[in-house]
Amino acid sequence: MIYYFPLQTLALTGLEVFAVAFLSPVFLIIGPCWRLANNKYILALLRLTVVGSLASYQAPNASIRLFILAAGVSSSLLVQTVTLWSGNSLQRFIRIWGFILGKMMLLVLRIWYTSLNPVWSSQAANTVVLTIGLVAAAERIYSVEDERKQGANATGNTVRKAVSQPNWLLSGMAFGSLMFLTVWIFGEVSLISRWAVSGHPHTGPDPNPYGGTVLLGLAHGLMLSFWSWSSVASFAWFLIGIASSAGLLYLHTWSAAVAGNILAVFTMCVWPQLAGRFVGCLHPGKAMSTAMFTYVLELFFCVWCTAYKFVPGGVYARESSHLLLGFIMLCIGLGFLTGSKKDLNSIFEVKSDQKPFFKKSTEYIKLLLWLFVGAGLLGLGLRYRTYEKKLGRGVPKRDFSAMIWPFRFAYDNEGWSNLEGSATLLNQTGADFITVLESDASKPFIGNNDPTMWLGERLGFYTDFGPSTRDHTWGIMALSRYPIVKSTHHLLPSPEGEIAPAISMTVNFTGRLIDFVVAHFGNEEEDLDRKLQAIAVSKLLKTSSKQVVFLGYVTSAPGSRDYTELIENGNVQDIDSTDRDRWCSYIMYRGVIRLGYARISHAGLSDSEVQMAKFRIPDDLDNYVDNDRIVTDPSQVPEDVHFNPRFGSYKDGHNYDESIHHFHMSTPKYFKQTN
Repeated sequence: MIYYFPLQTLALTGLEVFAVAFLSPVFLIIGPCWRLANNKYILALLRLTVVGSLASYQAPNASIRLFILAAGVSSSLLVQTVTLWSGNSLQRFIRIWGFILGKMMLLVLRIWYTSLNPVWSSQAANTVVLTIGLVAAAERIYSVEDERKQGANATGNTVRKAVSQPNWLLSGMAFGSLMFLTVWIFGEVSLISRWAVSGHPHTGPDPNPYGGTVLLGLAHGLMLSFWSWSSVASFAWFLIGIASSAGLLYLHTWSAAVAGNILAVFTMCVWPQLAGRFVGCLHPGKAMSTAMFTYVLELFFCVWCTAYKFVPGGVYARESSHLLLGFIMLCIGLGFLTGSKKDLNSIFEVKSDQKPFFKKSTEYIKLLLWLFVGAGLLGLGLRYRTYEKKLGRGVPKRDFSAMIWPFRFAYDNEGWSNLEGSATLLNQTGADFITVLESDASKPFIGNNDPTMWLGERLGFYTDFGPSTRDHTWGIMALSRYPIVKSTHHLLPSPEGEIAPAISMTVNFTGRLIDFVVAHFGNEEEDLDRKLQAIAVSKLLKTSSKQVVFLGYVTSAPGSRDYTELIENGNVQDIDSTDRDRWCSYIMYRGVIRLGYARISHAGLSDSEVQMAKFRIPDDLDNYVDNDRIVTDPSQVPEDVHFNPRFGSYKDGHNYDESIHHFHMSTPKYFKQTN
């Protein structure tokens, strides 16, 4: 949520200070604050605040939502700290496993919601989760007194009964790093595929169904955690973890995916042990504060790696995910190798009369784990079967439409998810080929969503994710009603600004092959970047087939240096050279006949309009005439060429009605031959 505000301004806004909500456990270092937080009435109030913060989804604006969420996050961490350090050994054992299984359950729910977190996916889902949360909070509030009686001296004594008292600084850094690694790379089962993705036809594993292997890897890691490890085995296992993290970062396609799955096994294998040592620290406030400070530091560094142009000191963090991953693995390794090698059951001293309860609890934990895995695999299977049935329904035709739209990571101008609205808009345009810019939301600070997969499955389109998440771009995706024959991902020259992505690809329009080049240039301020990027893209256009369409975000005016470079050296034509009121989005072509051109207002769904064009594939590529006359009266062209009247009729100037999508900027225009 914090990231939404700098996303609007392309600069820090000051609201980043709300990240201090993660540091609320620092107050628990103070004795009176710790005792106050342990008061049953205060704890009940904190629980209700946590659950109530889920209602922030229904807040009237993004600022209020951020404030409510910050209160919820800070309260949740206070509750977590108090509960993890309270109660007897069995209670704390169950709470740790409840926390871990909760993460697995969230992964499964995101499978069923096609990568979205159900809490933030819709009003209905949010209300259901909020209701369940209130029931659960009420149950906890009324049962807390019974639990305290069972472990009367637990708050202070249970910690001292631990087999060892780990160093709070080391354990806190290890646990915070483990938390961030889990969110960063395993916050959604599609993320591994997006780190490993490449162009068609050798794309690597698709997130559906191969996200199931990630879920299985995580589950098998948890099963391995029930073993006790020798020092030699632990060190060897850590080396495997290090190697798998490097493989995910540097290998490609299937090799990277295999490395990612091994890292999944390693990550969840160490979760119970590191969590057990973490709650075994003598200083709860210090340990949790250290963990959250480490988590926030790593999260901000992750932002800096990609948004380096807009943040102070960004030049030092530019494209430095390898340093971040290395630091995370180092912290985890220090925590994993320096503590006890026993499984979580043995972390605390257990009385003989409690051992049967521990054994029974372990059986239920394993049962729940595999029930979750089964539900996740079922969800992937059903989604895959539905998606496969939708593909390949494009009918043979000579005409096709192409569209470009920057949709800003699937967030609208009010900070809410716009995927449902986006799917509706894209479907209404009737476009056969779509490129969506600023599409890589597979990052923890954007939501760990996969808009490419979501839109592909919803619309029944073939997809190309574009350059991988680890390439530090903001993303560019392609959606096609017709099969993608081949594609290549490009990172355009960006010596000064952010990495600019591009895709060159070939689409099979039922036997007719058309090339597409889609690109997102750097910002206006980076003159050298834009110059080099225009040269690089013009070369891609020049070396494409005789029939090519360019859809690009160029950040230059018509007639400018970069525009001229594309037209002249790329050997393409502008869809409408008379339209001088453009700045970013452009459509150019070669070897096809232009039929129509439209600009559709964003209506608050994004900060950028939609541009689309219609083309006809000529029967004889060596003997055809392009349309050279512009008309605005749709009755002068065949009805099958018309754009969807849902967007109104021809309109001069901007459409200032933020509530509806409408043609604007002197479009739609149609093209026909001069008589």
